[in-house]
Amino acid sequence: MRKLALVLVALVAVPASTATAQRRDTALWVVAYSIPTSVFPKLISAYQATPQGQGVKFATSFAASEVQSKAVAAGLPADVVNFSELNDMTRLVGTGQVAKTWAKNTYNGVVSKSVVVFVLRNGNPKHIKTWDDLIKPGVQVVFPNPFSSGGAKWDIMAAYGSQLRERKTPKQAQAFLKTLFQHNVSQDTSGRNALNTFLAGRGDVLLTYESDAKSAQAQGKPVFYAIPKATLQIETPLAAVNTGNKAVATKFVNWLYTPAAQTIWADNGFRPVDLSVLRRYAKQFPPRPQLFKIGYVGGWSKVNTQFFDPTNGIIAKIEQSLGVSTGG
Repeated sequence: MRKLALVLVALVAVPASTATAQRRDTALWVVAYSIPTSVFPKLISAYQATPQGQGVKFATSFAASEVQSKAVAAGLPADVVNFSELNDMTRLVGTGQVAKTWAKNTYNGVVSKSVVVFVLRNGNPKHIKTWDDLIKPGVQVVFPNPFSSGGAKWDIMAAYGSQLRERKTPKQAQAFLKTLFQHNVSQDTSGRNALNTFLAGRGDVLLTYESDAKSAQAQGKPVFYAIPKATLQIETPLAAVNTGNKAVATKFVNWLYTPAAQTIWADNGFRPVDLSVLRRYAKQFPPRPQLFKIGYVGGWSKVNTQFFDPTNGIIAKIEQSLGVSTGG
């Protein structure tokens, strides 16, 4: 298991009181996938400025979703987890670290949304507009390794679902995926690493989250992106972990769904799950005519078995034919 860096977030000075004193030594460990690296410090700072957040310390860890999930299962400290996809949360339900009822809220445990987009070179010299453009001769595609990155799974299922939207058969859609992988020139361990690879000059198009593209733009990076006509809605699960800090962690988790927190998510490129906030950001997050959810391609339970089983899955066999390790 690779060693994961833990970054301590600066503390906010708190007034002396009995309630605050009880919270002063509480440190919440937030373990998340790589994409929200820049937004969680802002969320934490805002939470620490609230009455319930005063005196609560935080430490954060960000890496590929599956890597994080397996690390928590193996003993990495965590009080709050935010993963890229459902299977990584289900793993911790199976170990008893997350309650079976973790998704029993208004938003089914999803704290933010996004969509799969194309990040392109300035001016789009290869004239990439559609999914079929990705497999034209000479086009180089970047997306992470799906056996470490949850984001890669979203990318791949977006590509697969786009072909079904074109009324192709599942067999034809699978053939498209095989060709797409042949155009892949870099399979990094996470979505954030894939973005850095693209920014370093590799590839003609990057498949990633809209939120990651918006974040890169906000940081002044040379990022131009387009949303394909048919694309997949990304939904990221959030839960408190069954630790001695669960009561405090649950308060933070609940706060992340409030309009104040959802506005911070939206300001940082994530599609908010709170509808009142989403309406305020309608211009930034326009609806897509052929947007589909993971259920359209079978749901995560079926998809993870059929496509991403590391030994017998459809994607594993494609990777094996290309000489890429799946860990199976």
